[in-house]
Amino acid sequence: MTLTDKLSSGNALLLAALALPGIAAQAETIPDTSSISVDYLHYQDSQPGLERIGVHSPAVHLLLPVAGNWLVEAGLVSDHVSGASPRYHTNVSGASHMADQRLGSDVRLTRYFGNATLSAGAAHSGENDYHSNAYSVSGSLSTEDHNTTGNLSFGVSNDKIDPVNQIVVNERRHTSEFLVGVEQVLSQRDIVKLDFTHGRGRGYFSDPYKYIDNRPRERDQNSVLLRWNHHAAQGDGVARLSYRYYRDTFGIRAHTLGGEYEQPLAGGWSLTPSLRLYTQSAADFYFDPVYDPTFGKPFPVGYDFNHPGLSSEDQRLAAFGAVTLGFKVEKQLGQGWAVHAKLERYRQQAGWRQFGDGSPGLARFDAHIWQMGLSKEW
Repeated sequence: MTLTDKLSSGNALLLAALALPGIAAQAETIPDTSSISVDYLHYQDSQPGLERIGVHSPAVHLLLPVAGNWLVEAGLVSDHVSGASPRYHTNVSGASHMADQRLGSDVRLTRYFGNATLSAGAAHSGENDYHSNAYSVSGSLSTEDHNTTGNLSFGVSNDKIDPVNQIVVNERRHTSEFLVGVEQVLSQRDIVKLDFTHGRGRGYFSDPYKYIDNRPRERDQNSVLLRWNHHAAQGDGVARLSYRYYRDTFGIRAHTLGGEYEQPLAGGWSLTPSLRLYTQSAADFYFDPVYDPTFGKPFPVGYDFNHPGLSSEDQRLAAFGAVTLGFKVEKQLGQGWAVHAKLERYRQQAGWRQFGDGSPGLARFDAHIWQMGLSKEW
């Protein structure tokens, strides 16, 4: 439905619960200020001849140091989703109009021990047909000079799926994630971080709102993420580069290359342009929009009603490439206040793939996202 559909939201929720502080020197130092931020995000995707899903998402996040060694973080988000979602591939005539609302919340408590941290987190996401609960524990340990830091995290999520069309009732899915990482200060201007993540999912992975969608009930995922921060020799600019490799037992292989450059300016302004390149191969059971000569769409060629097997026409499981351009503006207002605005444009095309077979029958997919936020430190 959106770039991250309902049936992926459990993984996204778990990754949020596992998330560690961003790459930065001396991550084991507790923040010396409290902060609260309020954000509003608007998302709209489209294909030629069809304006699809729109999302309006207000959110609030609180960060609060307590008693010198404790840090409390809490967040709340509400997603209002509406629009037209194709039931198979990108066929406009198969679109179904829908509206939904999701409420998500998370909380994390961290204890600081000089060169180490220990934290526990919980998150919940709920809507009329999907509920997910996630829990995590994580820790970090650094050397005395804080030049090397190791991270370790583990989390689980339990999801309940009850689609309104009652294709399935009270289906379940259990996912566990394990993350291990190391961060290294190379110089006064360079920091690198390497993370390895392994995920194991068991249960219902199919999309009940799509025709002929029958996916495996097991999915193992592995990814490696490498990040590099470089502070400019002149000025306060920071370049952030990242590369991520992903593979799973569905047969998908994906590469993501990202980069941004944050440039502070006079008067409390800062500008951050960004670019992200993505490519993936198709899932083993994905079928292109070439339909059976007898049954027509959306049935794959040779479809057998008696032995349907694994199959999906979900374009997110196809082979494609994508480009995301972004630009962020931030202004420090004084007395701890700051405001920011961010705009991103996303385009996905089968012809941009770099690995695996493509899906030439798929329509181009576009999305734009803009976000505004206000924060206060004290």
